[in-house]
Amino acid sequence: MTERGEEACRQVDTGMTRVFALLGKRWTGLVVAVLLDGPVYFAELRRAVPGISERMLSDRLTELSAAGLVVREVDGGPPLRVSYRLTEAGRALDPALKELSRWAETYLADGGQCPARFRD
Repeated sequence: MTERGEEACRQVDTGMTRVFALLGKRWTGLVVAVLLDGPVYFAELRRAVPGISERMLSDRLTELSAAGLVVREVDGGPPLRVSYRLTEAGRALDPALKELSRWAETYLADGGQCPARFRD
């Protein structure tokens, strides 16, 4: 085998590391995708992401808020309702998420598997 020097080793870009540390968590990308259409109440958001628990949704919204991507707004009641919306930074994810969706339609259309014709 050929020895490779340290300069030949590649490392993941730090920006990519930060993106996937946040958006790579289960449910996070789906929550952002729902919020791209505009402000959403907590209960509506939970219904829009099948399988997510209230606790997990709350945790993901807290993380997105701490990162500056989501704003929590309390609507004066009664009844008291909480809605969430994307910040400018959160809305800036729209082109990237749309591109990922297009990629998935092409390369993961076969039940989550890449079709054989793309596997060379």
